[in-house]
Amino acid sequence: MKQYHDLLKHILDRGVRHKDRTGVGTISAFGYQTRFDLREGFPIVTTKRVPFRWVAEELFWFLSGDTNEKNLRARGVDIWAEWATAEQAAKFERCEGDLGPVYGYLWRSFGGDYPKMDGVDQIARLINEIENNPNSRRLIVTGWNPETCDEVALPPCHTLFQFKVENDKTLHCQLYQRSADAFLGVPFNISSYALLTHLVAHSCGLEVGDFIHTFGDLHIYSNHLEQVEELLSREPMELPKLELVDAEGLKGLEGLLNLKYENLQLIGYQSHAKIAAPVAV
Repeated sequence: MKQYHDLLKHILDRGVRHKDRTGVGTISAFGYQTRFDLREGFPIVTTKRVPFRWVAEELFWFLSGDTNEKNLRARGVDIWAEWATAEQAAKFERCEGDLGPVYGYLWRSFGGDYPKMDGVDQIARLINEIENNPNSRRLIVTGWNPETCDEVALPPCHTLFQFKVENDKTLHCQLYQRSADAFLGVPFNISSYALLTHLVAHSCGLEVGDFIHTFGDLHIYSNHLEQVEELLSREPMELPKLELVDAEGLKGLEGLLNLKYENLQLIGYQSHAKIAAPVAV
């Protein structure tokens, strides 16, 4: 994952200090792009431990359309807990655990009357277009709705992704991320969208190609600088391979939505130890 090390070095070399919403402060660089060839291995950071199961369970939770943090936590994943407290939910007159119209709802019911699932199912539309109009330049899912972005504690950071089918064979994905916590969030984001590309490719009978990650505000929080230096002192290891098992019959939209963590096998993932860092809320 040299690309990830280069990304961190870019922020340290070119970034400027900023105040931010959380009050912690950042070193921020605006505008950056990196690319991962998914045929060369699964992009997961190796210079600290990234919990792949958490990445996968969060992605399956998004795809399901669910926005209740308690259901994700029931799968052993608590990365949304700080934004789902009773105090946070009360700001929007919602119950504890109800995150409001965040990723899952926007992907599966964009523009709907939350919590009714009566909006546009963007994932269904995406799969239908890939299967029936693979040359389309409209294979897009958006997570940014200006009508609702101020109605949640944390509006989507990864805001829009687009797929490209090349020669009816290879699937590429590009993500635009408006805001990116480079130390804690970005390793999750890289692996999550690489996994999404694998899942969509499998569901549509395609091969994976490139994942292109484009950033707006790319930043390191001021209380993560020591952790970043520790990570950069470590040597990256070889990337693992991702395989889908017992998934031959899981095709199309129904197949995509029925894939589970048990269908994933990350082969050969080795990493350095975990590096803990505080979350800025």
